Amino acid sequence: MKQKIREAWQSFTIKEKIGIFTGVEFLIILLSILFDIWVLKFSLIDFNGILQSNAVSSELVQAVEREREVFYQYIRDPEHTPYDLLNEAMGETRRAAEELPSDYSRLGELRYAETGSFQNLYEVYCQERDRLLAMEEHSPDYISRLYEVYDMQNYLHKYAQTLMTDTLMDGNRIYRQKVMALVCVPFLVIVAGALLFFGSVNLAVVMNHAIIHPIMQMVEAAQKIAENEFFVEDVKVENQDEIGELAHAFNKMKYATGEYILALEERRETYDLLHEEEMKKLETEKRLELMQFELLKNQMNPHFLFNTLNVIGGMANLEEAETTEKMIRSLSALLRYNLRTTEVEVPLEQELKVVRDYMYLQQMRFGSRISYEIACGADLQMMFVPSFTFQPLVENAIIHGLSPKEEGGKIRIRIYQGTGKLKINIGDNGIGMDEAALSRLRERLLRGSADQSGIGLGNISERIRTMYPEGGIEIYSKKNAGTVVHIEIPLENAAEWGGGKAYV
Repeated sequence: MKQKIREAWQSFTIKEKIGIFTGVEFLIILLSILFDIWVLKFSLIDFNGILQSNAVSSELVQAVEREREVFYQYIRDPEHTPYDLLNEAMGETRRAAEELPSDYSRLGELRYAETGSFQNLYEVYCQERDRLLAMEEHSPDYISRLYEVYDMQNYLHKYAQTLMTDTLMDGNRIYRQKVMALVCVPFLVIVAGALLFFGSVNLAVVMNHAIIHPIMQMVEAAQKIAENEFFVEDVKVENQDEIGELAHAFNKMKYATGEYILALEERRETYDLLHEEEMKKLETEKRLELMQFELLKNQMNPHFLFNTLNVIGGMANLEEAETTEKMIRSLSALLRYNLRTTEVEVPLEQELKVVRDYMYLQQMRFGSRISYEIACGADLQMMFVPSFTFQPLVENAIIHGLSPKEEGGKIRIRIYQGTGKLKINIGDNGIGMDEAALSRLRERLLRGSADQSGIGLGNISERIRTMYPEGGIEIYSKKNAGTVVHIEIPLENAAEWGGGKAYV
């Protein structure tokens, strides 16, 4: 049964899964409200019913007793006891009698019978009382009717007292039952709250495993692809929805691109062996570095992956999964930039867009642990920088600086125009490096040891030194304080590298 439920869940689309999640959460909230209403009824409404029944029966006894006293005074001394006072007392008794509850299920057999007996006797009493008040005192049967009325008043008073006594006893019995059950209510509240809480948590875990976890797997694989590690483990997704289709297409594209890059590397190695003598010349070495850089970027144009990403992004938009759509769009933009950009230099705006897409995916992974800030005082369209520069440096900052730090941290990118140079600072407030580690890293960068200083950082350092003789890259770091990478690019006409573009 559990296996069938799991298979059915995996076959649902993202929209259906979100609908199920929303429906279950709504049901949990509804059950919580119903439970609160039950507790309110159990603890307040029922107790209020007991107090109300006691008050009605007590008011009835008082009204009967007052009417009997006022009636007696009126008969003995009608001149000093106005009829209006008697009429008021009789009205109070009438109202008290009419307010008596008549619901059998609420009263029970005994109280229902006593209430009926009182009301029947009260109606007979009212007829006899009114007939007596209408008689003359000198009538032959006036005295006998008067004592009959007195007897009826006594009986009414006894009936009212008996009804009040039984009502109080019944109320006490119900109260004791309610109090015993009310002691268990806090435990029921705790147990019900715990069940609802764990139900919500488990459902959230299921949703995370179905949507967020597969996407984060693809993000991690994409990061390794950005480092040219194409033969990583496949992204394993059991879902049969849009995420499953995306993972399947992603795995196919990863292996196809890896095989193509491997062929290019073999071709480059053969070419290096055939032209070893010529490569020793400065100009030839310069062209070789450019060719190596182009080989790293001129990868196959994966139209079907981009088309698949766009289709799935469109489906996520139709299904109102905004976060999924935005993550897919950002992932597509990163892959497209890495696999299709052939220019040596790109506008500053394009590099910053790649950083924003990359940071969005990282923030979805790390949450509030990672934040970033970009302050640019240069012309985004007119300023050109080497392509594939910012994202590897930001990635290094996250992996080596912020990720090991438990509370995370912040990345700051500051771009400004100095004296004849465009200056770029990419810094973080991560774990930093001590003086010894910083010195070793600077020495490796100076020697051009990309394999020891990191492919991304070493590649960027070599390209900047080759492309800009008057430019440079420096690293500053302090243990437990953070690291800053400082880049300087000359602001001049660079026809050889920028195709004749002017650096303003």
